[in-house]
Amino acid sequence: MHHILNACRKSGQIFLRLLYPVRCPFCDEIVPGFEKLVCDTCKKELNPIKSYCMKCGKHVQQGEEYCRSCREISHNFNRGRCLLPYEGKTRKSIYRFKYGKRQEYAKAYAQLITEEMDDFIRSCKADALLPVPLHVRRRQKRGYNQALLLAKSLGSIYDIPVCSHLVRRTKNTIPQKKLTFIQRQNNLKRAFKFTRNDVKLNTIIIIDDIYTTGSTIDAIARLCQEKGIENIYFLTIAGGK
Repeated sequence: MHHILNACRKSGQIFLRLLYPVRCPFCDEIVPGFEKLVCDTCKKELNPIKSYCMKCGKHVQQGEEYCRSCREISHNFNRGRCLLPYEGKTRKSIYRFKYGKRQEYAKAYAQLITEEMDDFIRSCKADALLPVPLHVRRRQKRGYNQALLLAKSLGSIYDIPVCSHLVRRTKNTIPQKKLTFIQRQNNLKRAFKFTRNDVKLNTIIIIDDIYTTGSTIDAIARLCQEKGIENIYFLTIAGGK
């Protein structure tokens, strides 16, 4: 009976792939076959960050322990990891993920993160995943929160709860990408708020799409520290300069 159910489930998955073909998140072309989420060409071209900052996970030159930013700035989180450099196909991919309704990319990103960072994720021993929240107006305009989609995909792989309503974005901040470091910090002042006082978590992993200066992660991490959460890690798809 178990074999029959598995065969039926497999047939259903194949039918869905035929009906709704999976598109590669990096070239947006249909991925051949019934298992892969990234096409072979893009998979070979991907350059996951191997030499990374021991604090934030961004790319560093071989032999360097910390990036320049982490040598100069004290962060509120323990450690973080970024899957890919924020450039080329990855930059375009994340843009489509955020603004082009490509919600299905989340599963592919989660699979790649699992392949590259499984040891790190398991070593965190996280009680929960905390996706960076969007302001309600921005979420209504976009239709979804890309960080939440990624968190749900990772949560299902590792069986870690996703706390999507624990932190609320109370301030509709302007986009961070064109701001200086100081402007980013000011932009995020009082931008987030915990929705509950009785937080019984010891270790969390904050999930976001891009890490650049760390201002967003730091702002949420500071709130978490105030609530008594001791160990704060993060994961992102990409790390930018």
